[in-house]
Amino acid sequence: MERAAYVIGKLRVTDDESLLRAAWPIAVGKRIADRSVVANLVGSRLVIQVEDSVWQSQLYAMREQILHRIEQTLGRRLAESLEFKVAVPRPRPQREQTFTLSSDEADRIPSPSLRRIYKASRRKAIS
Repeated sequence: MERAAYVIGKLRVTDDESLLRAAWPIAVGKRIADRSVVANLVGSRLVIQVEDSVWQSQLYAMREQILHRIEQTLGRRLAESLEFKVAVPRPRPQREQTFTLSSDEADRIPSPSLRRIYKASRRKAIS
């Protein structure tokens, strides 16, 4: 823990919220830090945004351990309680759609295998 305190001390963080934000990944570990983020500090309650309700309930069950680990990391207790909120999901980037003009209605079928089946059955029906 001395090493973590040394690293945080070099960050030159001045307010408690920024200090807790910097200590969060060190205190909880990479796996939890990848799925959660410090949202803000409200009084003595640290609000954490989590990926989903499963992480919310798991971390809620571990809240006392997490508070203890934060205290160990920082050398003092800055938050008295933790609140876990499910973050609003971020929209994923969408692929750019390219439109081609085609006179064949089969070209509008997105699945290549279904498109082939449709074209084969159409040929059979025509002949």
